[in-house]
Amino acid sequence: MTKGNADLGEQALSKAFEMGLSTQLDAADALEAEIRTNPMALMQGELESADIQGRGLVIKDDLRTELLTVKTDGLAIDPLKAALGEIELTRPTNATAAVELTEADIERACNSAYIRQKLQALDVTLEGRPVQVSAEHISFSLPGDGRVAIAASVTVDNAGDRQQVAFRAVPTMGPRGYEVVLNEVEIEPENTSPALTESLLAAARDLLDLHNFTLSGMTLQLQSLAVRPGKIVLQVQALVESFPGGQ
Repeated sequence: MTKGNADLGEQALSKAFEMGLSTQLDAADALEAEIRTNPMALMQGELESADIQGRGLVIKDDLRTELLTVKTDGLAIDPLKAALGEIELTRPTNATAAVELTEADIERACNSAYIRQKLQALDVTLEGRPVQVSAEHISFSLPGDGRVAIAASVTVDNAGDRQQVAFRAVPTMGPRGYEVVLNEVEIEPENTSPALTESLLAAARDLLDLHNFTLSGMTLQLQSLAVRPGKIVLQVQALVESFPGGQ
């Protein structure tokens, strides 16, 4: 196989990776895969590496990442199926990923149907009596100092009674490696009901679970988290057992 044929093979595989990934996405501003191999390895289904970069990737309708970059170790694929444009891994591979989430991305996710349904008709105790509360629009911002700020308007018993719930907190890696926990919680205003605040904190914990952002065939482990001006950056280790959109 000549070098030119190898280049064509890499291009075809890169396109197959892009197409496979796109089947797992609801939207994407840009998605590009770059596969590296050599003629002999390609004939045996061995790939040196895969680099994938995407912007504005959306999964589950409302979970959006501003930037996603993925770098893998060597991959083993079925060469016959690859020739037909189908990617099937024949052994698991390791990958590293960097994920950037903007304020707008996170606020959009906070107001997704998935999170909103968790904040409807919640049973809490206010002033000694059981009531049901539901959260309306949730606001999210990054005010600085490594903190996040979350606020919501909450209705009580559908009676038109509204209360504001807001807090600031410092996000850090959770001990299990796949979630982000919120520490140093500061409630605003201080007289807000602890029960209402806990309801909002519970929703935030659900949102910051990496399982929400996992594509089929992948297991994610959080390595680091950084809160930067206007965005949160996650560094993630991934075990890829099957190619998303493939086998």
